[in-house]
Amino acid sequence: MVGLIGQKLGQTRVFDPDGNVVPVTVVKAGPNHVLQVKTVETDGYNAVQLGFGEQKPHRLTKPLLGHLKKHGGAIVRKIKEFRDFSLEVTPGKTIGVDVFEVGDRVDAIGITKGRGFQGTVKRYDFGGGPNSHGSKGWHRRPGAISAGTWPGHVVKGSPMPGHMGQVRRTVQNLEVIRVDTDEQLLLIKGAIPGAPGDFVIIREAKKMHKARAQAKHALRTAEREERAEARAKAKEKGRRRK
Repeated sequence: MVGLIGQKLGQTRVFDPDGNVVPVTVVKAGPNHVLQVKTVETDGYNAVQLGFGEQKPHRLTKPLLGHLKKHGGAIVRKIKEFRDFSLEVTPGKTIGVDVFEVGDRVDAIGITKGRGFQGTVKRYDFGGGPNSHGSKGWHRRPGAISAGTWPGHVVKGSPMPGHMGQVRRTVQNLEVIRVDTDEQLLLIKGAIPGAPGDFVIIREAKKMHKARAQAKHALRTAEREERAEARAKAKEKGRRRK
């Protein structure tokens, strides 16, 4: 499993070779510093610890600072461990967005935007009360929350007003549209949890094998080339008639 730590920069749109608009999220996902390589012999499992972002040394605790200096010396802001990392890496090295290719499928993990305390209409999409004459303030209230006789109490897990957002969410099987190795940017089709500037995790998709994703991308590319060739032939045929 290949993965990177990145920072969400925002959303924009690009055009594919056919001229279609593709909404994308821009993620700066490099360079990632290899801090530690764990093995079954030393730690009981295989994993790679990556670090991303710059941080001032005095803002870190002494145990964490000593750990970073022991493994490579890179002072980073965000640390994430990836189990069963499929690339051969060593502590002190860096990896970038070139571990992914156009057409790859990835999973994006992030913390959603915090919405504060919200009612049931916004939090759970309740319909609310009627707006007709005589409703008397029941426009956005949840209504009855339980039966009075049995069970005689509010059932656990009932949708209620409360804190909304700011939870970990994973969006699966997103397509990589572009890979910018110069600026270390990934352009990923679709939306990714979090606000601009938040840290996100981009990993190889668990539910779609890389070979399958590349096969689908190659098929779309071949179909696009066939359509372009057909348009060119039709255009040439029109010129000959003139």
